[in-house]
Amino acid sequence: MTHHSVLVTGAAAGIGRAVARHFLAEGWQVGAIDRDRAALAALSEECACARLWTQSCDVSDGAALASSIEAFMTATGGRLDLLVNNAGVLATGDFEAVAPARYDALIDINIKAVVRGCHAALPFLMTTPGARVINLCSASAAYGAPGFAVYSASKFAVRGLTEALDAEWRRHGIRVMAIWPLFVGTGMLAGHETRSTMQRLGVHLGPEDVARVVGRAARCPRWWPQVHWNVGLRGAISVLLLRFLPTWINRLVVRKLADY
Repeated sequence: MTHHSVLVTGAAAGIGRAVARHFLAEGWQVGAIDRDRAALAALSEECACARLWTQSCDVSDGAALASSIEAFMTATGGRLDLLVNNAGVLATGDFEAVAPARYDALIDINIKAVVRGCHAALPFLMTTPGARVINLCSASAAYGAPGFAVYSASKFAVRGLTEALDAEWRRHGIRVMAIWPLFVGTGMLAGHETRSTMQRLGVHLGPEDVARVVGRAARCPRWWPQVHWNVGLRGAISVLLLRFLPTWINRLVVRKLADY
């Protein structure tokens, strides 16, 4: 029996882990890559499923990421129905208070790894009918978020890449979509809980909420035009307001939320 296959980056914890478990429950062949070997081993032990393939990989290393994709393709016979670019890191605070090296790491993981992952996976996506790419974006890509400046900018990049590739890759029969959650209760938020925006909007989503939306995007009809998928009512309202209200109102709103 041929199973649909999905490769998830940053799959050892948080949203990535929930996405991997979701597709395992749906009967898919799941590739899970992450730099945390111990967490991957725990995932394998917990799931105890022959359809789960894991490999330790630092996605900021482009060569290592391409090698992991090749290895998973060897395991699946070259079938790649879905690539989920989930791996990401967060940096918060006044722009000048964060070390440039931290921003470099954020850009390497949040932007470059998405670009490199799409590039390395394309040959396999092209030969899999109905293939898709789903990128983890953020509500902070609707309007630049004070206190989250470079993180927000990285998600703007993901948004732009998603929109461009969804248009470009239609000639290959590949859909590209983005998931837009607000704050999600994962370990990535640890140490950032004091940010005013986070406190005022609250953390109302869990990893499973995001995984369910990823699942819906993966199953939607190919002709369905939706590129951006919001998670939860609060997220949908926030993104719609920020995208369609006049810029001067958005500026006032984000400054008020962030205390800037």
